[in-house]
Amino acid sequence: MYARYMRSPLIPTFTRPTILTRSTLIRLQSQYPFPRGLSQKPQYNRFSRVQAAKTLWKTSPAFRLVAGVIVGSTTTFIVYNIEKTPISGRRRFNWVSAQYEQEMGKLQYQQIMQEYQRSILPDSHPHVKMVRKVLKKLIPNSNLEGQEWEVHVIHDPTLMNAFVIPGGKVFVFSGLLPICAGEDGLATVLGHEIAHNAVHHVAENFSRLSLILPLALGASLTFDVSSYLTYMMFDYAYNRPGSRAQESEADFIGLMMMAQSCYDPEAAIEFWARMEKAEKTGGMAVPQFLSTHPSSHNRVGKMKGWLAQALDKRAQSECGATVGYMDDFRRAFVREGKDFSRFW
Repeated sequence: MYARYMRSPLIPTFTRPTILTRSTLIRLQSQYPFPRGLSQKPQYNRFSRVQAAKTLWKTSPAFRLVAGVIVGSTTTFIVYNIEKTPISGRRRFNWVSAQYEQEMGKLQYQQIMQEYQRSILPDSHPHVKMVRKVLKKLIPNSNLEGQEWEVHVIHDPTLMNAFVIPGGKVFVFSGLLPICAGEDGLATVLGHEIAHNAVHHVAENFSRLSLILPLALGASLTFDVSSYLTYMMFDYAYNRPGSRAQESEADFIGLMMMAQSCYDPEAAIEFWARMEKAEKTGGMAVPQFLSTHPSSHNRVGKMKGWLAQALDKRAQSECGATVGYMDDFRRAFVREGKDFSRFW
């Protein structure tokens, strides 16, 4: 019997010695290609998914139907949930209810209390009393009188911050109080933070995030890039400008609120000027386009533009006549070089 040998179609056999020149290797490779990955480097195509989607769009009616339903339903959902803010009339996307916003505020309140419970000043502390005094005057002009208001001052001289959680929970860090320089400056801060709640900015932020995350994920999968990169692109292009718009809106509403509550709106200009100086001194100033907040310098300019309207708001309030006399009295003391603050 003779043994039969099967020759592999991928392995050439030679009947005589052969010199493997470069031209021979090229000819053999074309005739007997090696499996991908053994002798060839993989060929990457970053936009292959985009090309595949284009092909499906051209060739598959079912794909076009599904894509149309997704885009149509998403657009309908967004348009249906476009609304105007209660006070300024700014148009925005928001699908989160006020009730759900309150529930989110409760969870956040528990987390903050656990984190800072050892640093919260007692109710008898002068800082806490001052914050409560200012808050008591602002609440009647906030349209949020039905909330359960609580004041917490956190002892941290290094942190210049304050915020109000949905539901009426007020937090002020002691490091901010020297920048406030009195009740009028504190009214600037608290009016701003209360305004965030009055127009439901927390709900708007959650709604905006619910758009950014799916868009970032979809772009990451489509173009085969990092999801972090696509999120940062949407963040700087959409999220941060929206946040700065919210901050400016809260500045305006808070200024009108403090003026209507008989506080001096000119103190808001002075507060943001001091904040700008403190940020520069502490190296905390960042370019506005990189930040979620307007720069303190720009805030000073906007406050000056709104000042006349704020003064009219205060003149129309219950304390209008009395405040007018007090302003004249204070200016007279300033001209004489005397300290008017010692009367308070």
